[in-house]
Amino acid sequence: MTSQPRLSRMFRLQWEEAQGAYVLLYPEGMVKLNGSAAEILKRCDGRSALPDIVAQLEQAFNASGLAADVQAFVADARQRGWLV
Repeated sequence: MTSQPRLSRMFRLQWEEAQGAYVLLYPEGMVKLNGSAAEILKRCDGRSALPDIVAQLEQAFNASGLAADVQAFVADARQRGWLV
């Protein structure tokens, strides 16, 4: 597990006009993402550390205290195999 999360090679993140949302595409199907999940995953590029991702989100959305929620989402996404 890396401290700089990135999408697994099995998944591709893209905007899906028909769904009106970002989705994760994979060989067996698609996962429709809510806005928060998409914003986190867009920043999981394999170069940014988790604290940097939190800082980016807090700045982009003029929010604070997002660390626990972002960490929980990233942990869940790793368990689902979306992130490595």
